[in-house]
Amino acid sequence: MQERSNLLKANANSSVTTAHTVCPPNLDPLLRPNSIAFIGASNRPQTPGNVMVSTAAMDGYLGALYPVNPKETEISGLPCFPDITSIPGPVEHAVIGLADQRVEQALREAINKGVRAATIFTGCDMSDQGDDRLLHRLSDMAREAGLHICGPNSMGFLNPTIGLRLNGFASPVPLKPGNIALIVQSGSAFSALAYNHTRLRYSFCVSTGRELATRSEDYMLWALEQPETKVIGLFQETARDPARFIAALERARERSIPVVVLKVGKTELSAHFASSHSGAIAGNAAAYEAVFRSYGVVETATLDEFGACLQLFSKVDPTHLPDGWLAGVHDSGGEREMVVDLAERESVRYATISEATKTKLSANLDSGLKPENPIDVWGSGHEFERKAENCMSALIDDPATGALALFQDIRDGSYIATGFLAALRRVAKNSNKPTVIISNYAGVRHGTIALEAVESGLPVIEGTQEGLKAIREMFAFRDRQKLSHTPLPATAPEIVSRWRTRLSEPRDLSEAEALALLADYGISTPCVIAVDTPEALRTAAQKTGFPVVLKTAVPGIHHKSDVGGVCLGLTDLQSVEAAYNDISERLGPQAVIEEMVPTGIELAFGVVQDETFGPFVMVAAGGIWIEALDDRAVAMPPFDPVEARGMIDTLRIRRQLGGGRGIPPADLDAIARAFSRFSQLAADLGDLIAEMDVNPLFARADGIRAVDALLNVRATRTPNI
Repeated sequence: MQERSNLLKANANSSVTTAHTVCPPNLDPLLRPNSIAFIGASNRPQTPGNVMVSTAAMDGYLGALYPVNPKETEISGLPCFPDITSIPGPVEHAVIGLADQRVEQALREAINKGVRAATIFTGCDMSDQGDDRLLHRLSDMAREAGLHICGPNSMGFLNPTIGLRLNGFASPVPLKPGNIALIVQSGSAFSALAYNHTRLRYSFCVSTGRELATRSEDYMLWALEQPETKVIGLFQETARDPARFIAALERARERSIPVVVLKVGKTELSAHFASSHSGAIAGNAAAYEAVFRSYGVVETATLDEFGACLQLFSKVDPTHLPDGWLAGVHDSGGEREMVVDLAERESVRYATISEATKTKLSANLDSGLKPENPIDVWGSGHEFERKAENCMSALIDDPATGALALFQDIRDGSYIATGFLAALRRVAKNSNKPTVIISNYAGVRHGTIALEAVESGLPVIEGTQEGLKAIREMFAFRDRQKLSHTPLPATAPEIVSRWRTRLSEPRDLSEAEALALLADYGISTPCVIAVDTPEALRTAAQKTGFPVVLKTAVPGIHHKSDVGGVCLGLTDLQSVEAAYNDISERLGPQAVIEEMVPTGIELAFGVVQDETFGPFVMVAAGGIWIEALDDRAVAMPPFDPVEARGMIDTLRIRRQLGGGRGIPPADLDAIARAFSRFSQLAADLGDLIAEMDVNPLFARADGIRAVDALLNVRATRTPNI
């Protein structure tokens, strides 16, 4: 398919940037330095100046460490230097643990020393002291020196791959290297995820801070070049470099590396907090949703969901996941019912197991237990470990099973939990299908046994919903990899040229023009004729035939029904003239007469212009209640009918499209083709469109037709100054 990133723009004047034209930054001096100076090092315990030195190598870092403090001769057993210039030989990275007022001079001295990267903990915001330019000066210094900076206002970073910690707020938890690249625009989230969750193993994790010189997109691009990266986790307030963000997502998709995102700042209030917290402009939440959908991003809503998905993707390669769905194993009938209810809500599918598998299960179940999926295997407890192992083996070997989950509240000191874990470990060893343990109660005490499970390769997720969410996303990622997409045919150059010329004019399109545009892109529309006199009305009525619809076309009236500007079911010339006389007297003479088409399920298509990512498209339940229903899906254009169909299937109105109560099902393939063609329209012309609403479209068994459209051009909008 045509690369979406060729169509995405950070703003109207931005240049095209794709994954193939973006060079990943060399962040080795920042994240993998050979030598480090600690400016502001201290011997005072429990301070950032002491912690940053004393913990830097606690996980085995072998590079050179140079504390800098003119008042000390030794810190944490290391020789201390009065200033960075006194350090013999080169220094690759400088950590600045000083107050705001001293950062600028320290950074200048570090640059003069020849450092190639720096980490700054403090916020560097001195606006309340009459200096609101400090951040700008630091940014200019970094740019001129070609310097990468972690921060300011950063908790630092960890690189367990080389045993390095550069932070002022350490935890005693030992860090073991893994395959998760964690990029966090929140210091507290960084601490929560990096220091408390021993089951998450990182290749590196970074608190990006204000991203003065090095942005989250740079960390993503660098991570994608590291062989150890198997999944990227991004706690995101905003994409400060939208084009590079898209390039990173495209590169991740090309390499089949999952990107798990927790996007905050979606509401007006949280976006305000994001701005005051780190200067981030959170952006249009729907635009981010569109980007995430188009690039297969795994979106989460809470830190628990975020951690669950990261853990599962770090243990499972979804590109080699076999076909099939979930097999669930329980030791509680009541909890099984709870999980099944939640699984339906989370759209997690269970495998339909074979009769042969049921026979194997029956041979290992106590009286009263049924051979089914999901299965409750706990009966009398007699030989429970052997029976549970045999049942799990039978389930995971079934061709319909894609993954197996043990839903059990494993706890430390329980011989039952120990037995189930031993059984599952043997089953997992003999299968190439993923296995996972999900605790239905997150508060259970299982730190020791859970870590033991993880060390043996079994993910352990706290919380039923979190576990089901991770499993659903794992299957969804697998299925996206298998989709085959058909390139969309290019639009005729004459059509594109003609409409780009028209949309460049500072006049919004009339309804007749907007419908003509849709027709040029292969979307069925009724016969529509613009009129502004009774004579023109009579001539038009002869062409359209009856019945017809009469609508006001007075410029500036966008919601015609609200002002009584729509007359339906006009069956003869007399009724048409009467309706026109009424509308023209109340609203003005401009109107359209339109062929009356059979009604159907009402849908809506839309183009929305986003300042960050450019145009994205929407499909929604349509009609006059479109805002109240809030039933929509969004994506970046263009996309083929397969992807369009996937979006349509997520709508709540999808059930109505399936027919019922005497109404035949709508032609879903025709709807998908029309929406795909609409996405091509947005790809060709979207940079010239401020907004476009097609509402309603009538979806029926014989196809789909657009009967009303509104298009406002960007040329009529006053640019922001």
